[in-house]
Order: sequence, then structure tokens, then C-alpha cells
Amino acid sequence: MAILFDSTSRLFTLKTNHSMYQMKADRYGVLLHTWFGMKSSAFDYSYRISYADRGFSGNPYDAEDDRTYSLDVLPQEFPTYGSGDYRSTALKIRYPDGTSACELRYLKHEINEGKYSLPGLPAIYADSADTLSDTLIITLEDTRHMFYVHLYYGVMEGLDIITRAVCVENHSEADIYIENIQSACIDYLHGNFDLHTFYGRHVKERNYQRAPLTHGIQSIGSTRGTSSHQYNPFLILSDRDTTEDHGNCYGFSLLYSGDFLGSAELDQYDQTRLLLGIHPDNFCFCIKPQERFYAPETAMAYSCHGLGELSRIFHRTYRSHLCRGKWTNERRPVLLNAWEGVYFDFDGKKLVQMAKDAANLGVELFVMDDGWFGKRDLDVSGLGDWIVNEEKLGCSLLELSDAIHDLGLQFGIWFEPEGINEDSNLYRTHPDWVLKVPGKSPTRSRLQLLLDFSREDVRDYIFTHICKVLDSARIEYLKWDLNRSLADLYSAALPAERQGEVMHRYVLGLYDMLEKLIQRYPDMLIEGCSGGGGRFDAGMLYYTPQIWCSDDTDAIERLSIQYGTSFGYPVSTMGSHVSHCPNEQTGRIAPLHTRATVAMSGTFGYELDVNKISEEEKEIVKSQIIEFRKYYSLIQYGNYYRLTNPDQTTAYHGWEFVAADGSEALLCLVALQIHPNGPGYWMRLKGLKEDSVYVIDGREYPGDVLMNGGLLLPQATEEYQSFRIHIIEKSNF
Repeated sequence: MAILFDSTSRLFTLKTNHSMYQMKADRYGVLLHTWFGMKSSAFDYSYRISYADRGFSGNPYDAEDDRTYSLDVLPQEFPTYGSGDYRSTALKIRYPDGTSACELRYLKHEINEGKYSLPGLPAIYADSADTLSDTLIITLEDTRHMFYVHLYYGVMEGLDIITRAVCVENHSEADIYIENIQSACIDYLHGNFDLHTFYGRHVKERNYQRAPLTHGIQSIGSTRGTSSHQYNPFLILSDRDTTEDHGNCYGFSLLYSGDFLGSAELDQYDQTRLLLGIHPDNFCFCIKPQERFYAPETAMAYSCHGLGELSRIFHRTYRSHLCRGKWTNERRPVLLNAWEGVYFDFDGKKLVQMAKDAANLGVELFVMDDGWFGKRDLDVSGLGDWIVNEEKLGCSLLELSDAIHDLGLQFGIWFEPEGINEDSNLYRTHPDWVLKVPGKSPTRSRLQLLLDFSREDVRDYIFTHICKVLDSARIEYLKWDLNRSLADLYSAALPAERQGEVMHRYVLGLYDMLEKLIQRYPDMLIEGCSGGGGRFDAGMLYYTPQIWCSDDTDAIERLSIQYGTSFGYPVSTMGSHVSHCPNEQTGRIAPLHTRATVAMSGTFGYELDVNKISEEEKEIVKSQIIEFRKYYSLIQYGNYYRLTNPDQTTAYHGWEFVAADGSEALLCLVALQIHPNGPGYWMRLKGLKEDSVYVIDGREYPGDVLMNGGLLLPQATEEYQSFRIHIIEKSNF
């Protein structure tokens, strides 16, 4: 078993292949956190905790006259508001009498084989014999005997992943309210850390940021109803000297697509507390007697070999044990999305002609984007009316999909199920179905409002109409989009005292509808999107195995976007396309070869009108698709290595894919600047076998030489030129 329990000391030790997590119920029943880091003997790490009489740090009543025992100082597994701990806490409960002070004590535990799941929420799974997993559930009881807290721990031994989740169970005879609940809390006895976060905005998501922890609270989060373009629910703590390849680092990923808060607090005694969970600003959830509330899961990983290995732990886990269904391991089709090629200006004939040219180039899936339904020639009307506009298409959807399939292509379609325009038949019929505060004019965004997905009747209506469309034609791909943030949080279906539940219930409703789609259409490839990367999170990956990475399709901008995304998410989840030049977002011109190099480091496809490219470019596209298929397994399932930071280099930005067995690699390079009579540049490769010989363009190199001395890079002759260099182990050449 990966979970050990010492009944004498009440010590819990969780072990993966290379990491260890430990806690213990002390003499007062307080669950102390003792260790998270490198794997070692299952020794009681609580020996590292110091006890002293701390001024202005109170003592629990059951500690009697022991002034050295204070929850304001001790490292805890699940600290609570009102317990004498004045740091940020993981739980705040409001009781029927209006009070909020809460103390939890250890009651019992159970250890089970296999990984737990969560009702209505995404969770990492283990469903194969080669993935050993165990579950620990520790039950804590409120000292006022009002409720239980069940702490869930999943140990994925071979994946080096430990997960945490929380369930609050009301076993009183009155309603209680959760005002704050964090899915994970980690207390470190020291504070010499850097905090790594990922910030951004629409068309500039997941910029990498690293800063030393200072005294106080440093936090990121979202109150937009989605995980957001602005911040991502993935954080890293590392030692100050940690690099890509060396040093201790700890990753925390919240499997949730709504409001979140991630914070790191360096306290008065130089201790660090990290918390990650639902943002409390728009949250207050009522639990009735005998009901349970489940908080979302957090995945945690530790690496002593730097940030690169930490990322690869998450990559392996998310590819195979978060993404589900047919498209987990099956090769995904190379697609052409019509959006940037035609926008709203199309009919059926134009789409078929685009598809015909795309098929001749080797494209396998043709996607019709926005504008095919209701009264929808611009983005100001029709949203919510999921009825095919046959007058605009000039044919039925079945006839269009048949024509696409007759060309040898699969057919895909775009939806934005959560949105609604006021200029729509649905809004005119059901204005009460939107998120809107009574007596207040709603906040518009993109001239649209949002349907109340916390309501089952609203979801059922939309689901029925989407299914009518999907059942009416041959459709293999669905793009699920959302193009605004949530506001005006009021549901006509909830009483006043439960309006604080709307945001979370909205996310649960989204998951419920996606799950129904997956069950009804198990072979359909669903791609998530929210104005690009506004909902790029681990929670969505449980339902959509790929997510449109950003609405910014500029290849040079995408270098930074995909670089930042790679810290927590595998390239197989990053929707990335080749678009036309000059680029729509930036006006930049980049070589077609470079646009493909960047897009190949994702799901790969095209977003342009192939009727408007030259014959020479069409031949290049043909060769790109052939090359991507050749390298598909290496790119999608190989180990990913960041070789440079595109925001900190002016020469070449490089990244590398290496087969799991080290038999081959693909080095990708983009020249960011051209200098006349410039110096030579070398790139040190990673992940190769030190004692093997590799062949590059007919020349042989020892693996250790390539990783120590580096590879002399080809000289770029044009701005933003790129190179894809295949590296093959000699024994496989």
C-alpha cells in the first residue's frame, strides 16, 4: 500500500515513487501537517516542529496551561476560521446562531484500494492495472458536534501525483452555511520560496511570472465565473535556486472551472501556508441536515529535479488519467476551422468549396464556426436560438455534412450554449432564464447575456436543442465556446438566502451538461473554448480533451502563450492552428513554416481560407500535414522539454519532444531576431540517453555530448525563421 498508518502515533504517510506526504493527529486530535517533499523513510517528521510560548498567539482550551501549544503557529492540514489561527484558513462555517468559530478534531479514517471519485465534479482517475492508487479518507469532527469534514487523499504511486478533496457533512438538525472552503492547504515550516503564477488577459494568456515570497499574502484568483484569461488555477512553489533541471518545486492544480483563489502566506515566523480552492467572494453555500458538500479536487506533485520534471508529471497524468474516452489515446484529426477564413460571411457552397480544397491538402476535419443558426450574421443577435438557418446555408445541415463527408472529411460545428442575445426568440420567450439582478439593468458583454446554467430546466432546454442539431447531421466534433465573464449573479430559481450558491451551481450545471453530452456522443471530439484560453483549466480537461489555447493565432505571440501553458498542461490539450498573414490580431508576418512549427506543438490545424493561398503554399501545407502525422506520437505523447524562455531570449527560442524510451527527439526552434555577421548559437538538448549515439542530418553525436556541449544551430536567414530537427538514436536509424 502507498498509504501507511502508525496507530500508536496516529501518523499517516503517503508515498509515491519519488515523493512523500505526511500528517498526524496529535495528542489533542489536531491534524498536523508534517511533510511534503522528497521520499524517505516513514519517520515521524513532526520532530521538526518547534514549540514555544508565542506572544499574542492564543492556546486551545484543551491545551490547558500549555502556553507553547498554539494553532496560530502550528502547521495544520486543514486550518479553520475562529480557532485561534489568525492566518488564512481553509474553512469558514456560519452556524444557525450566526457564529463562525470552528475547531476540528480527528475522529476516524479509512484506507481503500483505488482512487476516489467526486459526485458531479472532475477528478483524476485510475482505471488500469498499471496505475497503482489508494485512497485515504480522514474524518474530522467539529467540536460543537455540528458537522464532519472528510478529507480525501488519492495517491497515484507510479504517476507521482497526490490529490486532495474535501467533503463537509452536516449532521446537525439545522442549516449551516459554508462561507469559505479551500480544497488544499499546505504548511511549510520555512519560507525561502519563489511563487510561480500565470497571469494574462484575452489574447495574451498564461504569462509566466516568478517572484520571491515576501511577508504577507500573495494571491491570484478569479471572480469572473470562469478560471479566466487573467489568472490560471495552477501554482508552483520552488526553492529560490530551482531551475528547469535542478531543485525542489511543488505544483498545485485545481480541477475547477469557476471562481478560484490561490494564495501563499509568509507568516510572522517565516513559515509558508499555501491555499487553493473556490474563491469566497461570490460563494456562500447552505448545507441542510444530513446533506454533503464536495469541494473540487486539487492535484499536487513534487519534483527534486526542477520545473521541467514537475511539468512532465502533470503532463503524463493529465494525458492519461484526466482526459477521458476515445480521444485520450486515438490520433486526433488535423482540422480546418472556417472562422478566420470567412467569419460570418458564408453559405453552404462557400463552405463546401473550402472543404474541397482542404481535403486536397490532407485536412481530415472541417469545422463550421459561428453564424450557422438563428438570425446570426453578426455577434449581436440569435445566440440561444439553436435552429439551423437553412436559408443562409442554402441547404439542410444534413446535406451540408453529407457534402463534407463525400469529400472524405469529418464535419464539426461550433456552439456557445451558455450565451444568449436579447435579440433572440429564446430571450423574448424566457427573459427569466438569464443571470440578471431584479430591478437592475444587466451588464452586457459582446451584447450578450448568460443563461442561468445553475437551473436544470434551462440546461435541459438547451441540451435538447443541441441534440436535435447534432442528431440531424453527421457531426464528429463540437467546439464549446463562452465569450464573456459572468456577472449579475442572481437566479430566479433560488431563494434570497441561497443566492451565494449561484456561481458554484453554475459550474456544476456546466459539468452536468458536458457529462450528458459525453455519455450521449461518446465518439465525438469536444474542444473547449472561452474566447480562447479563458477557461483553460484541469477541470475542463475532464470533459474536453483539448481546449483552444488562445484567440491570438500569431505564431510569435503563441510562443509565450504555449510556453506558459506548458508548465501545467500537456501539448496534446492545447488547441493551436496555422492562421493567415498578416495576422488578424497583430498584423505580424511570420513564415508559413514557422506558423506550422508552433501549431504542431499543440493539436494542430488551420484557421484560414485555403482558397486564398497560393499553389506554392498549398504544397507546403500538404507537406506540413504529412510531417505532423509522422511525428504525431512523439509530439503528443513524448516528454516535453522547455529549452529557453521566449521572453528572456533574443536569439533562438527552443523546445524539444523526446520519446519515452529516448529513441528519438524533435527539436523545434524559432529565430526571434536576425543579426548580420552574428555569433554562433548552441542549444543543449535534454532527455537523451547519455550512452547512446544519435544521428542528426547524417552526422553522429553521442547523447551526453548533445546534452553537455549542445547542438550548433543553423543560421537563420529571414525574420522568425523556424527549424524542426529530427534526432534519431543510431540503433533505430
